[in-house]
Formats: sequence, C-alpha cells, structure tokens
Amino acid sequence: MEEPNKKRPNMNEKPTERKLRKSGIRYIVRIHVSLILVAVIFFGSAGHITIPRAWAFFVMGFIYYPVSTFILYRQNPELINQRGEKKQDTKSWDRIVMPAYFIVGYYLLAAVVGLDVGRFHWSYLGIHFLVIGLPLYIGGAVLNTWAMIANPYFEPMVRIQEERDHKVVTTGPYKIVRHPGYLAGSLWTVSFPLIIGSLVGFIPAVIALLLLVVRTWLEDKTLCKELAGYSEYAQRVNYRLFPEIW
Repeated sequence: MEEPNKKRPNMNEKPTERKLRKSGIRYIVRIHVSLILVAVIFFGSAGHITIPRAWAFFVMGFIYYPVSTFILYRQNPELINQRGEKKQDTKSWDRIVMPAYFIVGYYLLAAVVGLDVGRFHWSYLGIHFLVIGLPLYIGGAVLNTWAMIANPYFEPMVRIQEERDHKVVTTGPYKIVRHPGYLAGSLWTVSFPLIIGSLVGFIPAVIALLLLVVRTWLEDKTLCKELAGYSEYAQRVNYRLFPEIW
C-alpha cells in the first residue's frame, strides 16, 4: 500500500543537477583560457597590441563567454558539467575532425590574421567590413547560446548519449536548421577576419568552414542511423547547416 503522505514522483520530470561539479568548473576555465590563448597568439603574431579592431573582437569575446556561461548555468548547469567531462564513446572520426577545426579555426586563423594586420600587411579590408563582421559575431553568439539552452544534449563531441536518454531536440533554433551550433561557429569564423580586416585570413577561415561542413555531414549521418526519431526530424527540417542552402 502506498503511504498516504508520500509525494508521487512526476514521471515527466527529469532530475537536474543544480550545482557545478569539477567537470563544469573545468569546462568554464577551459573556454576562457582558450580565448586568452587565441588573443595571445594573435597579438604575439602581430607584434604589438595597438590594433583597435582586434580589441573590438576580443572585448566582445570576453563579454560573451561569461554572460553565456551565466545564462547556461541559470538554465541548465548540468549541461556545463557534461561539457567538461571526457567521454569514452566519442565517435572516432570526431577525435580527428574536432581538434583539426579548433587548430585551424582558432589558433591558425589568429596567427595568420595577426601576421597580416600587424607585421606584413599582405591584405586589407576597410572599416565597412567591420560593420559587417560585428553583427555576424553577435548573431553567432546569440544563436549558440539559444542552441545550448534548447538542447540539453549539447556536448562538445559527437556520441549517442544513451545514459542520458538521448532524444531528438526539435525546439528553438532546431526548428530552422538541424545543427544551429555549427551555424553559429561558421558565423564566428567568418566574423574574425572581417572585424579585424584581413582578406588573407579567409584562407584558414574557409578551411575551418570546410571542416565544419564535414563534421556536420558525419554527425548528421550518425544521428540518422543511431538516434531514434532523427530521420523523421530530418525530413521535417530540410537544412543541416545553412538555411535555404544545405
């Protein structure tokens, strides 16, 4: 017999950890250190720090990262914990593609743009390209945060999260494209050389974009094959990465 004063559990309610663990703190430290490292690589390659357009980019980054982290902490702190954990069942191809993207799209891009605008002046993009780049960066920041809030399975590496009852997410930006986080990354990658003013910077930027396209294709193929309901979702939302294009 059920105890009369015992509260019945809500079967539709998922238990959520409301505090950060060591993995969550590690994730927060890691993303901020990565931004600092990008800045160090850029200004080290440039040879000086008197580049106002570069400061515009990095100031936005140092505002966005803490604000986004705080918003995510308020909405779903357990996702921060999960993003800081190392998972053994990550897809083998993603252990190659994802690091390659970060090396090219963050560190190599910062080095090339720094060398261009600070030392060798191989190319130049006028101030009006800054006006184009700023909304791209802000749009990417908003989109990425929105995607993380909408998707409780937004981990950094590709895997089927069976221990977390992985389900298809169809709300928020996932109504528009199937991989909004990668679209946000694309906007960031393009915004960097635009904001700072380096046409040569588009060489590593395009390579990084191609790596994102490859990762999107591989992840989408994996989800269609291994995640229940994803194939049906893919039929409803036609575009993987770029609306009206692909």
